[in-house]
Amino acid sequence: MKQKITVTIAGQEYTLVAEESEEYVTRCAQLVDSQLTQVMEGARLGRSDAAVLAAMNLADQFYREQEAGENLRLQIKEGLDENARLKMELSEAKREIFKLQNQK
Repeated sequence: MKQKITVTIAGQEYTLVAEESEEYVTRCAQLVDSQLTQVMEGARLGRSDAAVLAAMNLADQFYREQEAGENLRLQIKEGLDENARLKMELSEAKREIFKLQNQK
C-alpha cells in the first residue's frame, strides 16, 4: 500500500510516496542526507552540484557492493562445486572399500 512519507534531506523536507515502510524510506533519506552533508562540508557547492556528487558517491558504493556480492556468489558456487566433487570422491572411495572387503 502506498503511503506518504516526509523526510528531511540537506535541511529541506520532501514528501515521498512509497510502498516501502517508513523506516526503510527514512533510512534511505538518511543515507542521502549523509552523503550530501559529506560532499558539502568545506566545499562551496550549490545544492544541485552537491547532489550530483553525492549521487556519484552512492553509485560508486552500489557498484562496489554489487561486485563484492558477485565475488561472494562465485566463491560460494566454487565451494559448492568443490563440495560436490569431494562427495563424489568419497562415494567412489566407499565403493572401492566395499569391493575390497568383499573380495576376501
